[in-house]
Amino acid sequence: QVQVVESGGGLVQAGGSLRLSCAASGRMSSIAVMSWYRQAPGKQRELVAIASSGGTTNYADSVKGRFTISRDNARNTVDLQMNTLEPEDTAVYYCKVVVWGIAYWGQGTQVTVSS
Repeated sequence: QVQVVESGGGLVQAGGSLRLSCAASGRMSSIAVMSWYRQAPGKQRELVAIASSGGTTNYADSVKGRFTISRDNARNTVDLQMNTLEPEDTAVYYCKVVVWGIAYWGQGTQVTVSS
């Protein structure tokens, strides 16, 4: 079993920054993909950023240039640096890791951006 735990959410004013962290642990040899999703009230969960084991990263258009995903394969962690936050970024942020084709999710961390 794989456990995924996020941390770092909170309340910030528009224009501010937050850094989310995610750590995976348990029975796993390697993690193929680590990613961040978010879900705002009344909306579907959406992909924010993704990092492959080889270092390839991709971002949702809405966060390009503002968010940076960084992954540490040795520690099985992935961070999301969020800059120039906007009220539209308010959501519960979830970390997802894929191990041997199985997706594991964290419990989510709330990010609230006030205007």
